Amino acid sequence: MDTDIYNKEIKIIELDSDTYENRNGYDPSFLEQEVLRPSISDTLIDDVVKLKNSNKEELKYTNFSVVMSKSRGLAFYTAVNIDGSKLEPLDRNNDAWYYDPRIEKKFQYGPEVYFNNDLDRGHLVRRLDPVWGPNFKEANEDTFHFSNCSPQHKNLNQKTWLGLEDYILRNSDLYNLKVNVFTGPIFNENDLLYRGKYLIPFEFWKVVTIIKTDGSISSTAYLQTQKQLIENLKFIFGEYKTYQVSITKIESLTKMNFGYLREFDPLSKRKAIPINLINTESDIIL
Repeated sequence: MDTDIYNKEIKIIELDSDTYENRNGYDPSFLEQEVLRPSISDTLIDDVVKLKNSNKEELKYTNFSVVMSKSRGLAFYTAVNIDGSKLEPLDRNNDAWYYDPRIEKKFQYGPEVYFNNDLDRGHLVRRLDPVWGPNFKEANEDTFHFSNCSPQHKNLNQKTWLGLEDYILRNSDLYNLKVNVFTGPIFNENDLLYRGKYLIPFEFWKVVTIIKTDGSISSTAYLQTQKQLIENLKFIFGEYKTYQVSITKIESLTKMNFGYLREFDPLSKRKAIPINLINTESDIIL
């Protein structure tokens, strides 16, 4: 995940709903085979944030979408299309963040969570992932919405997880691959209650679907934990790890359904490797 490491007062820009009329959002037909957004279980459906004056749940941005949780003020998941043949190496020049006016502000964790601590505003959709196509500058700005960030310990945000995203992005660029990425936090009842109001996720997941150079589909899932980095939000140095896990494991943890993607998960065919520790890029099984 991208990081916003400055734990100081930030600039917030207010937008109106008309700003988003041309946003295309996540395209399920982006790859050669349709990849729908994950569906949320009936037990959680009442917790899904709906757009104002609408029954829709999808917040569409440029080349990505977000679905939010009422009770957590964070995304259930984000969904982004990456076109490696059109990526623009745009430098970061934005220090402003945005609330999305299409949903109630109370459902969006804001800057008060990140002030005066070691929590970063971690982009769930990495800033560079949707930065392609004719509206690439707009895509860059769109990633700076509070709906697209989650509190993360600065060590987790800037190191292993970022390395995984770099690997995915580098390979989509190198081979001109198209990539779909779903990302989100794991919501647990025992997540840390911070400042009397905010529940801080300990773990994050990612599901990546690509068309490989031989034309076959690969869909892989990853889990990262920051449990050992947080102790009553008095941050300590601890070990943090990234694992490649099965898509069915992510489904169990999130209560979401990823449909037939599990059929293209290489771990589903390797009964002896239900969890694969990722230390280097060579550990990733595609």
